[in-house]
Parts: sequence; C-alpha cells; structure tokens
Amino acid sequence: MRHQIKGRKLNRTSSHRKALFANLATALFQHERIKTTLPKAKDLRSVAEKLITIGKKGGLHSHRQLIAQLKDVGIAKKVLTDLAARYAGRAGGYTRVIKAGFRYGDASPMAIIELVDRPLVQADVTTPGKTIDA
Repeated sequence: MRHQIKGRKLNRTSSHRKALFANLATALFQHERIKTTLPKAKDLRSVAEKLITIGKKGGLHSHRQLIAQLKDVGIAKKVLTDLAARYAGRAGGYTRVIKAGFRYGDASPMAIIELVDRPLVQADVTTPGKTIDA
C-alpha cells in the first residue's frame, strides 16, 4: 500500500527531479502557460502553488527561499510582486491543468498548465481549426 507517498518518480533520480521541477516552475512563472506531459503537469501544480504561497508571505526570507528554489532572481521578484498581488485574495488553486491530446512521437498524454486569472494576450485567442502552441 502507498500510504503517505506523494508524487511520481518520473524515471529520474531525486536530484534530477528537483532540477526538472525548478526549471518547469521557472518557465511557468515566466510564460504563465506551458505545455508538458500530463504527469509532469500534475506534479508541477503542487510545486508551483507552494512557491506562490511563499511569495504571498513576502519579506526577505521568502525572497531568499524563492531564489534558492527557482535559481533566477528576476522570476523570484516576479513571484513576490506581480503574482503575489494578483493572488492576494485567493486562498489556493493558482494553476489549471488542461489536457491537450497526445504527442505525435510517442503518444504521451500532453497537458497545458497555466496560471489562473492571467491577462489574456492576442496569441491566446484561438481561431477555429487552429491548435494552441504554448
């Protein structure tokens, strides 16, 4: 029985998995919408939401925690200022995972993970018959 065991191994070592989620979280906060495989998106959701919660606390310690996790000072500052202000009234649920079909090469289930309540840009508006390339 798998009681109290969270997350997937994703066929990686723990250090590789940690680096993977740091890079995915950085990309998510930078672009506010990324396309990846469904299992990675589901596991990234908890990592990203914890980082946004740290950013909402504010202060020097939170800033240093975000820099240690994300390895990028600019993205850490964005989480502390822009995203913390955007989600100040929200108690959780900062991300959304949308299934996006299957990858051509190996038929892996793909998903789009995005931040909720993000400002829409012209590229987000899809026209009939076109696919989303995030």
